[in-house]
Amino acid sequence: MRQFEYTAPQSTQQAIGLLGQDWAQAQILAGGTDLLALMKDDVQSPKRVVNIKMIPGLAGIQYNATGGLKIGALTKLAEVADNADVRRNYPMLAYAFDEAASPQIRYMATVGGNICQRPRCWYFRNGFGLLAMKDGKSLITDGDNRYHAIIDNQGPAKFVTPSTIAPALIAYSAKVRIVGPSGQREVDLAKFFRVPQAENEREHDLKTNEVVTEIIVPPANGAKTAQYEIRQKQAFDWPLSLASVALWMDGNTVKQANVVLGAVAPVPWVSQEAAHVLVGKPLNEQTADAAGEAAVSMAKPLSRNGYKVQLTRTAVKRAIMQAAGGQK
Repeated sequence: MRQFEYTAPQSTQQAIGLLGQDWAQAQILAGGTDLLALMKDDVQSPKRVVNIKMIPGLAGIQYNATGGLKIGALTKLAEVADNADVRRNYPMLAYAFDEAASPQIRYMATVGGNICQRPRCWYFRNGFGLLAMKDGKSLITDGDNRYHAIIDNQGPAKFVTPSTIAPALIAYSAKVRIVGPSGQREVDLAKFFRVPQAENEREHDLKTNEVVTEIIVPPANGAKTAQYEIRQKQAFDWPLSLASVALWMDGNTVKQANVVLGAVAPVPWVSQEAAHVLVGKPLNEQTADAAGEAAVSMAKPLSRNGYKVQLTRTAVKRAIMQAAGGQK
């Protein structure tokens, strides 16, 4: 690990002042489960580490029936998974947070850190850069791309978004609160993620001198929800594909639907195609099948990851059927 300056601000404004104008100058330390690993592997080497753990007010969970759920950015994943209000009112969140990592990591990793974590792409993690380009060509296109994107991969970014809690939060229409030199702003979590087009860009809408402070989740209003993940092994592993589904019903007819895919695109992928198929239809296996087909209609697999198309189709169908049965 290279030398760096360590700081521990006592307020958000102090933290903002310590952050720089580019990512190489300073990085935020929250849970540290991702940043420290990247620094040890010399993938990232910030000149300054800004530890925000000492800042009051950035952790904790608040819930009321009218305003919904507020989760501080420094709240540990395990705290959210175990929270009684979350389990009662947002069962898909409880499931997603409980499955997001191994027990040891869940008690260290923070919500803000999880949604801001860097891609798990092995090219990136082995020092080939975020986009893994060489001589103007993608190493991924003709390389080992078994675990890479099958949707929205036409540009240089072919990694998949790493957060498994983000799709569930987006299905509940969550927003993220961000504080920077110009004050506070709120962004739909679905729009917080973006696909970088150049090596010096990030995978999210966060400036170098901004801090994520809170996640805001509106009331679920009786939504039927489920998240279905497909992994290579039963023990903790990164999913090959996942689907988070939230359905608002009028009797047995779907009135509104949010279908969000994970591990298949550089961002959590909101499938408008699947939602369109569901709305106005009865909730049954035939409709779930059609939604699964629609969800992968945009897929353009790479040379070695075509299998993920069928996995994604299945994940969507099973998430919808679990939601229909009230399973968590």
